Amino acid sequence: MNKRLEMLLLTLVLLAFVISCAKKGSITGGEKDETPPVFVKAFPPNFSTNFDKNEIRIYFDEYVKLKDAQKQIIISPPMDPPPTITPLGSAAKYIKITFEDTLLQNTTYSINFGESVEDNNEGNKYPFFRYVFSTGDFLDSLSVKGSVNNSIQKKIDPYITVALYEIDENYSDSMVFNTVPRYVTNTLDSTSFDFYNLKEGKFKLIALKDASSNYLYDPKQDKIGFHEEIITLPADTAKVFNIEIFKEISEFKALLPKQVSKNEFLFPYSGEADSMKIRLLSDAPDDFETLVLQDKEKDTLHYWFKPFFEADSLIFEVTNIKNYQDTLVPRFKDQYKDSLLVDSKFRSVLPLNENFTISANTPIDSITKEFISLTDKDTLAVPFSIELDKIKNEAQITFEKTENNAYALQMLPEAIKDFIGNVNDTINFNFRTKKLADYGTIFLTLQNVDAYPVIVEVTDEKDEVITEKIVPKEELITFDYLNPGKYYIRVILDANKNGKWDTGHFLKGIQPEEIKYFPEAIDVRANWELKQTFILE
Repeated sequence: MNKRLEMLLLTLVLLAFVISCAKKGSITGGEKDETPPVFVKAFPPNFSTNFDKNEIRIYFDEYVKLKDAQKQIIISPPMDPPPTITPLGSAAKYIKITFEDTLLQNTTYSINFGESVEDNNEGNKYPFFRYVFSTGDFLDSLSVKGSVNNSIQKKIDPYITVALYEIDENYSDSMVFNTVPRYVTNTLDSTSFDFYNLKEGKFKLIALKDASSNYLYDPKQDKIGFHEEIITLPADTAKVFNIEIFKEISEFKALLPKQVSKNEFLFPYSGEADSMKIRLLSDAPDDFETLVLQDKEKDTLHYWFKPFFEADSLIFEVTNIKNYQDTLVPRFKDQYKDSLLVDSKFRSVLPLNENFTISANTPIDSITKEFISLTDKDTLAVPFSIELDKIKNEAQITFEKTENNAYALQMLPEAIKDFIGNVNDTINFNFRTKKLADYGTIFLTLQNVDAYPVIVEVTDEKDEVITEKIVPKEELITFDYLNPGKYYIRVILDANKNGKWDTGHFLKGIQPEEIKYFPEAIDVRANWELKQTFILE
């Protein structure tokens, strides 16, 4: 065999061997790195005193990057302007902090990196690294800890700013609006907070859901919470503080109205309406009529009028019972007239304990019962009564319901007439009732209630209220006709006895009304009756 043929055969054998080996496995690059970065050193060293540098470098044993640095890194006391911290968007073996302004004298600073430090390859975190230094000759060493909860919901707001304002000759409660606090920390994505390296003194403890991340309270967009008493350090170091954050109701202000159709203006407002009144100051026809409805979801009044008339703009006066007065001048022009649209929240199933309810997009003026018929699944006529509530702009149709039945409601033309003269075409609603056995019932007993009345609410997993009852005295509370599912129970301690939950007010020192939550979800099943005792603590 010639040498060329021998070399060709040898090459083919070697190639076959390589392919065979490749089929047995593939290169994986080794085991996944799950080791977090390791802090090596810092210049100046961590916990330095008499600090007089304008730059810090913190070294690690591998390349690191900063993730969500704006949320995670908390500097206390805050600096204005804040220091420049790198690397951002890249990786390096050290973190560099460059100060843009002169540091305060005799002050302990803490830079908490949260969970922002992670290795470049696998994202392994070096959690809660802190760099601490003092511009004086000692480090402050006192601490405060606690938790923050939402006053009205079980769902916890993440990334709550918690602040300590020093109580000195310059302190006032209004400082939360315009002054950066002495110390800040953050709950990050938990409910707890910790302050370290605090100095001795007296402080006001505040929590903010700080939308602008500027450490200043803006009632229009921020939530706030506060501890009522002044904190004294070191005496209160061992205590654990709990703060309930809430959204304040701002002072009433009427906003510029907007014409949305030929015969309707929307009047938005902030705060509480407090019997808000709207009066047209412009000249109008002698037969001019108006009707005002509260929006069911927004802080808005629907202002309806007739007849339409020509004008470039209209002048309105807005007042309320708290002596508010303002004059508003919106533009005015001819637009399309609204059509009458009738709907119901019961699209398919009518609960056995509810009345069938209809509503409309325009104000319902009258309903003619003779033009309405109701039949069951056997097409037998069902006697009913109908009641129109013009304030809610809805009508309730009451009849004797039977379980596991189907109903057909028909409204002939002109059964409904609205405020601006529209009438309906033929409308058909088809709905049914379920079996009584399809529902579950909760029998609830309350214990350790200090004062009645209380408001007991049943909510779903999204904190939406399913049903509620005002409980005037000690009694067995029944929640029936509940669809199978998980429910939560909360009790509102109605301190002012107005039948609703009231939020707090920081400057007035008012905390939100207290809410007690049943500790567990209640699993309601069909055709089940559950007896629960809720001991309020």
